[in-house]
Amino acid sequence: MTSTAAPSRRRGRPPKSDGDYRATRELLCRAGVAALTQKGFSATGIDEILKSTGVPKGSFYNFFSSKEAFGAELIRLYAHYFARKLDRFFLDESLTPLKRLEAFCEDAELGMARYEFRRGCLVGNLGQEMEALPEAFRGALTAVLEDWQVRTARCLEAARQAGEISPAIDCAKWATFFWIGWEGAVLRAKLERRSEPLRLFAQLFVLSLKS
Repeated sequence: MTSTAAPSRRRGRPPKSDGDYRATRELLCRAGVAALTQKGFSATGIDEILKSTGVPKGSFYNFFSSKEAFGAELIRLYAHYFARKLDRFFLDESLTPLKRLEAFCEDAELGMARYEFRRGCLVGNLGQEMEALPEAFRGALTAVLEDWQVRTARCLEAARQAGEISPAIDCAKWATFFWIGWEGAVLRAKLERRSEPLRLFAQLFVLSLKS
């Protein structure tokens, strides 16, 4: 009688389980981003996220140690997503630099309209309620805005070099001004459930660059 050795078990999580783990985590994060862009952090409960995804409460804590850890991850994911979005517009060489900025604004308007202006900017929403949030969020949100400003300043600098805007423009300061005003326009559009605040700010910002 001969014996056959059992195949050695591979270390780590089996591929299917690993895939399920990632899929569940991504599902939670997508639901979290949707909730925070609509309601903010304080008004969003973990139970609400779990109900919308069908994930058991015990499973949630396999992914995140707390609601704060969950929020920190959502900020990180949103920052990554939005940086890629900005690059898609601001590095589009098929458009002039100023048209890239206008295209971004138009796309954002369409995005808010798609959700009937019920969703805004995750970073802007959290910034509005910062005094009620974990203090660690302050630095993370500020860093995200500063990154967006740097990307915008590069686009404005390209516009200046192309002669599209006034050579006297301080691109870094105007990029900062853009995000201060744009976040206000997003808030107003969400409040009024209409696109006019976004459109007005974008038009006046571009005009001011040329004066």
